Amino acid sequence: MNLTGLGSVFDFGSKIIDKLFPDPAQRDEAKFKLLQLQDQGELREFDTLIKSDENQTEVLVKDAGSDKFIQYGWRPYIGWICGTGLAYQFILRPILTWTALMFDGPVAPPLELDTLISLLAGMLGLAGMRHIEKLRK
Repeated sequence: MNLTGLGSVFDFGSKIIDKLFPDPAQRDEAKFKLLQLQDQGELREFDTLIKSDENQTEVLVKDAGSDKFIQYGWRPYIGWICGTGLAYQFILRPILTWTALMFDGPVAPPLELDTLISLLAGMLGLAGMRHIEKLRK
């Protein structure tokens, strides 16, 4: 019976140690150090992070499998916003600025790219992870 809730972390760590250390003496020493860390409670934070990631993955799977557009459509919606913002900033705005300079009109304002790129990078990271999940099935 696992009273600490850290058995899964220890099992995961043991599997990694088995793969990293072919020498049985080194493997046993590494497992002993892992047990010491477990006894000291230093693996609790790692265990909490793993559980949080598992919970987040569960939520994402439920969102993607929903039949309600508002629940499964928010990612594409944010993606279209990012795509539209980038198209404006790098295609439409230069054309509008060039036209405005030719006819002495007002210049189109720039977008705040820091926020847009941060949002896009986060989404691309999620999309990359999802692509890897699909490849691994």
